[in-house]
Amino acid sequence: MLNKYARAFFTRVLTPFAAFLIRRGVSPDTVTLIGTAGVVAGALVFYPRGEFFWGTVVITLFVFSDLVDGNMARQLGRSSRWGAFLDSTLDRVADGAIFGGFALWYAGLGDDNVLCAVSIFCLASGQVVSYTKARGESIGLPVAVNGLVERAERLVISLVAAGFAGLHKFGVPGIQWLLPIALWIVAAGSLVTLVQRVVTVRRESAQAEAAAGASPSGAPQ
Repeated sequence: MLNKYARAFFTRVLTPFAAFLIRRGVSPDTVTLIGTAGVVAGALVFYPRGEFFWGTVVITLFVFSDLVDGNMARQLGRSSRWGAFLDSTLDRVADGAIFGGFALWYAGLGDDNVLCAVSIFCLASGQVVSYTKARGESIGLPVAVNGLVERAERLVISLVAAGFAGLHKFGVPGIQWLLPIALWIVAAGSLVTLVQRVVTVRRESAQAEAAAGASPSGAPQ
């Protein structure tokens, strides 16, 4: 849902900035690479030290590159399979860094093995949720379901909670528990989404095979 509405809004807002970068000779691929590097740096430099507020600020500044590069490609009329592949691949890298940063915090100074495990589950399940859709589409199925928690929801829930939890270091009491709650929500939502997509692929696969068997070309000779 956030993908549908938030992406359309921010695309309009960021269009002038995308046009400015084009005039400066910056390529969409460069924006993709710089954005991913910024997210990875923000997550792996700040989060393992418990600097959730500043880490979230840095990540948020760079995460919008995911919208800017696509906007630039459309303005240039150069949308390509390579650009889509690069963008999708580096999205997985960025997501892994964010939840990996949480895991490193809880494995180290955060000293909570359960939340470390939950962070790792969020990392792994997010990758698998994306893979199920890509793999289903690669074998010719529509995978006509988005699921409860997509990438946008995972990022918004996690980053907003981390940002507010980081205010604990500025003297705001009792707010550090927002991040653990968010991680549990993302973990549960990702599991539900994974089940939704697997069930959908199973149903679509059965329907496709039944249709092929019922067609003249699928009849036994």
